[in-house]
Amino acid sequence: MKEQIILGLGNNIDYEIEWDSGVFENMITRYDIRDHELSTAIDVTSERNLVISILGFLKSENGGERFVSSPDIIEQFAGNFEKRITLGGTSVRAAIAMRKLGFTSALHLVTINDDVRRLIPQDSPYVCSNTKESSYPHLIIQFCKAAMVKAGDINICTSRENRIIYDNDYDNIVMELNEDFADLITDAKVFLISGFNAMQSRELLDLRLRTLLKIMEKIPRDALVFYEDACFYNAGFSKHVHAALVSHINVYSLNEDELQHYIGRKIDLLDASQIKEALEDFHKLVPVPLIVVHSLYWALAYGDNAKTLAGALIGGTTMATTRFRFGDDFTVENYRETENLAPNKKGAVFAGEIEALSGSKICCIPVVRVMETKVTTIGLGDSFVGGFLPALLN
Repeated sequence: MKEQIILGLGNNIDYEIEWDSGVFENMITRYDIRDHELSTAIDVTSERNLVISILGFLKSENGGERFVSSPDIIEQFAGNFEKRITLGGTSVRAAIAMRKLGFTSALHLVTINDDVRRLIPQDSPYVCSNTKESSYPHLIIQFCKAAMVKAGDINICTSRENRIIYDNDYDNIVMELNEDFADLITDAKVFLISGFNAMQSRELLDLRLRTLLKIMEKIPRDALVFYEDACFYNAGFSKHVHAALVSHINVYSLNEDELQHYIGRKIDLLDASQIKEALEDFHKLVPVPLIVVHSLYWALAYGDNAKTLAGALIGGTTMATTRFRFGDDFTVENYRETENLAPNKKGAVFAGEIEALSGSKICCIPVVRVMETKVTTIGLGDSFVGGFLPALLN
């Protein structure tokens, strides 16, 4: 029997740097960076611009993902810090997370090298679309609450934690698909689609979407197709992905930043009326049966039969929060401990309010209350997927 959980489509190597305020302060002085220059929208064409971008995110306290003009900038910058090499990409991070609870999966990879072979679950069957060894590391910056940077006229102290990603990843930009993936999916009960967000050619994107639909012809009719959104470098490309896949998607998942991007406005995550209206507006743009939104305070499902996803929402929030608390090296015991924590009060109040507004149309689960201050802010959405999908098998 083949795997029942199928995870695609891209993967990569991550450089997770250790936060060091002193290094940033030295760079501010070295490059004579001023507070008025800080921006999350600057083109990252040099190490100086990379520092400006990072500090812009730090000042705004938002997370995000940005393209770097050359992989050499990432290598140059990362050389200033202590770092860990890990695996990135929703599919592989989800595979690693769910394997800790005993669930196996099949993978589609676009990058293969010794680090990938070493770090993916060893019992995960996979195909890779790349016949050559390659590595285009993604730079991962995570900052905790009360991270401080003070140099020149720049004085930043964060009130919350978040993460930023920078990359120039050829393998994910071209997103070559291996049609042999179809041979691994014939027993699928759950099929994850994620990874088109880095593409930069409309023609290539259309070709890859046609190839994916051809591969998906081998999925059993009763399999559930789960789409996990991400920040598109070319915002217009998301519309083409939606147009091609919307009739095939059962559950469309995204975080609060992505939701706000699509509806074009900021929303208060604890205002039930605002969130209900945002969900309704997003559903007009992407008319799928079920929408899942995961956030700092809660995770919810919107659509007919939303309550059927209650267990999956609990699994997703528990997995993401366990990673938030303990990082990559969490154990099953850590997961069970997190599972039994009390919900955060703000999320619990919100969940009651939005379910009262929407009845059976919304199922909302508050995230548990966390006391740790030194936390992991990357891969939380991927871990959410890794906890959510296995619950669907039940």
